[in-house]
Amino acid sequence: MQRKFFLSLLVFLGATVSALAQISFSVSYKRVSPTEIDIVFSGKAASGWHIYGTNIEDGGPTRATFGTDQLKGVRLKGGLKEGPGIKKKHDAIFDMPVTYFEKTAVFIQRVELTAKDYSLKGYLTYGACNDQNCLPPTNVDCNVSGSDGPNKTAAEAAAVEKSGANPMEAAVLLKSDSAATPKSAAPDSSLAAVAPMDSLSAQQLWTPVIDRLQAFGGNEHGTTNKGFLVIFGLGFLGGLLALVTPCVWPIIPMTVSFFIKRSSDRKKSIRDAITYGISIVVIYVALGLIITSIFGASALNDLSTNAVFNILFFLMLVVFGASFLGGFEITLPSKWSNAVDSKASSTTGLLSIFLMAFTLALVSFSCTGPIIGFLLVEVSTSGGSNLAPTIGMLGFALALALPFTLFALFPTLLKKTSRGGSWMNTVKVTLGFLELAFALKFFSVADLAYGWRLLDRETFLALWIALFTLLALYLFKLVKFPHDDADERNTTVPQFFLGIASLAFAIYMVPGLWGAPCKAVSAFAPPMTTQDFNLDQVKVEAKFTDYEAGMNYARQQNKPVLIDFTGFGCVNCRKMEMAVWHDAKVRDIINKDYVLISLYVDDKTKLPEPIVVNENGGQTTLRTVGDRWSYLQRTKFGANAQPFYVLLDGNGTPIGPSRSYDENIDAYVNFLRNGLKEYAK
Repeated sequence: MQRKFFLSLLVFLGATVSALAQISFSVSYKRVSPTEIDIVFSGKAASGWHIYGTNIEDGGPTRATFGTDQLKGVRLKGGLKEGPGIKKKHDAIFDMPVTYFEKTAVFIQRVELTAKDYSLKGYLTYGACNDQNCLPPTNVDCNVSGSDGPNKTAAEAAAVEKSGANPMEAAVLLKSDSAATPKSAAPDSSLAAVAPMDSLSAQQLWTPVIDRLQAFGGNEHGTTNKGFLVIFGLGFLGGLLALVTPCVWPIIPMTVSFFIKRSSDRKKSIRDAITYGISIVVIYVALGLIITSIFGASALNDLSTNAVFNILFFLMLVVFGASFLGGFEITLPSKWSNAVDSKASSTTGLLSIFLMAFTLALVSFSCTGPIIGFLLVEVSTSGGSNLAPTIGMLGFALALALPFTLFALFPTLLKKTSRGGSWMNTVKVTLGFLELAFALKFFSVADLAYGWRLLDRETFLALWIALFTLLALYLFKLVKFPHDDADERNTTVPQFFLGIASLAFAIYMVPGLWGAPCKAVSAFAPPMTTQDFNLDQVKVEAKFTDYEAGMNYARQQNKPVLIDFTGFGCVNCRKMEMAVWHDAKVRDIINKDYVLISLYVDDKTKLPEPIVVNENGGQTTLRTVGDRWSYLQRTKFGANAQPFYVLLDGNGTPIGPSRSYDENIDAYVNFLRNGLKEYAK
């Protein structure tokens, strides 16, 4: 039971990396009559995988569906049909009948042509599982177009969607009623008088201004180079944290035993120790490269705000936290580590050293897995670069490899290093509390992105206060867990100081329940706008979360604009809001002299209609409000990281350089004041 349980957790971390290679789909088109076309989706599944059909009730696994982004001169005829080979069974997990394919799957969607010129852009959404894990809902795009349809009648011509606008114009003119209303504040009474913007002005707002930003010294505060150092540092800290986990310490005697046999030749032992360290780095960096090559940073960024992903990661951290507290043991199947260890012992040369490094990665994964997962999610949202996961894993691997390289260099001096004690269980329990605290962050990201409002700021803070208070009581030996030594009653000096720090941190967060900024936790807690009870009435909140509406208002009020590209799951955005915007000097300038427009690039609100745009030689479909703002940031300003601040006049022209994450308050004040001077010209 424990083995299956661990495997399910292990596979979860790697499922999205490896599982996509197990399912592949191709699309073909078959003309069945002069006015009808069948879109045929043909799938192949590896052994053990099955693809779910269309006939599945709500509450079950992901059923196959067909959706459309564009319909012109064509309409769907009936629903998505299952091809031959469909099977049916009663699923014990969902307790319902399901339909599924094995090895091969066929889905057919018939469309009817209603005009001579026609086009359809659509997608199949399917779900697939094996006995251990499932893919997230996955899309397969299709495209049907031509000019050999039936001639249109007058009535049909009137019913066809108006065309002729290019993708950029469509992106500009398409408005979302829900997005036009400010979400973070009650509508200002003066907003009702804002007149609509003509299409020419709206198009001007989307005109790229990358060169003008660069002329101001734009992006001098960008995150690319600086972000790489931060990402590397974050990974390095993760590696240091992994070193003190209980799963890593048992590898020390294995390392000592392995390399003490090779210490007779000093020159060779040095070479082998360095090879061992390099092998550890290669294994973990390869993980970052694999994830980058399959997904890319932008896909990871989108995945990081996906509700299913964040809820699963939340549950995984809760399970690991409960395990660390002593609720149950998560152990690697012994035959895995034994097989690799015995292979390393029986193999000679560089391969044996690499296998020893792989043993380290495998045996310690139950502790390092959550750290690696958390690291990959954080770095994927830090800068949008494809190198981010690899650089993060490089930092993690170096921190982990350096001490083990020393162990390999001096094995005879480290025979007693791995002796444990009650302190190891204390470290494990402390990590369990931290796992539970960080689990709430992932639930909060999904809660914010989808607007559930289940975990508002004061609820989040209350849970953190309880967790860190209990951690302090544990370190003071007032709370016991199953694996603690019953005879140990005295608190050690390190535990005493850690307990004081944990209790002080809990007390520090208490005023946050009434609206205090609590800057130290602003990166993790939900934004202040979710706080229901806030005694601090002086705050900075955007009147607009819609670009065109805010720009139109600024033009009529003759005010400059501060564009804030942000995200619900953006850690550094929350830091800037609490550490910089909350400062009295910054707050007064923004509230009095600027129109603040906050654009959430991870807003999952559906657009009234998908938009297809040309980008980087290909086509991109914008389906959500967040997609639209992310596209605006990329194409108009040449940036893709958050937070990102830019000052504009009413025509969408920059009046100063762009700015990113930097908690220097004086520099931010100068940034705003220089923008006002430029606007006055």
